[in-house]
Amino acid sequence: MELAHYSDFAVRLVNTEEPARGKDSLASVEVIKELFGPASQMARRVTEADLPRFRAVRTRLRVVFTLADEGDHTGAVDLLNSLLLEFPVSPQISGHDILDENGRPRWHMHLADHSSNATTGYAAICAMGLAFHLTEFGADRLGLCQAPPCRNAYLDTSTNRSRRYCSDRCATRANVAAYRARKRLEADRPDRADRTGLTAENSQESVTPSDR
Repeated sequence: MELAHYSDFAVRLVNTEEPARGKDSLASVEVIKELFGPASQMARRVTEADLPRFRAVRTRLRVVFTLADEGDHTGAVDLLNSLLLEFPVSPQISGHDILDENGRPRWHMHLADHSSNATTGYAAICAMGLAFHLTEFGADRLGLCQAPPCRNAYLDTSTNRSRRYCSDRCATRANVAAYRARKRLEADRPDRADRTGLTAENSQESVTPSDR
């Protein structure tokens, strides 16, 4: 379903905040405009009033990802349905701007912009995109990065549903941390064995002949 690609809008918005690190890049009108991308007409209507509204939508979208990541798929769907009701969209067939090799329109589905403000339009795109992605690929394809303290949102498009990290960088960092943890454990094992052996030897030496 080609409308599923709109789910990337939700990921971009959710990842403007890193709660565990106390970071929030959603701090200006320009940041919001960048979320829309250069070709969006809605970006031109962004004002300072959209900043708190975008943060509120972001909080709700993060909860959708959190519930899905925790396995509460019904809870994620319920919250997503509430967003769909609050921020409806108007799908339309488009193609005048994309032509095939014969010069004919390459018809495709497009979400028309009839929103009253930038937040409403963006939230509608996010909700519809996630809805199509969830119903097409499954709620377990919405996740949060498992490399602490990241917790960025991601969409799992792997063939075996194995994705656990938001980026190659986080995957590498988590693998290196796991490798070092294993090495520390392996290095500690001989020490523990030596200490155990020494303790057993001392116990044998402390036994008197009458005890034997």
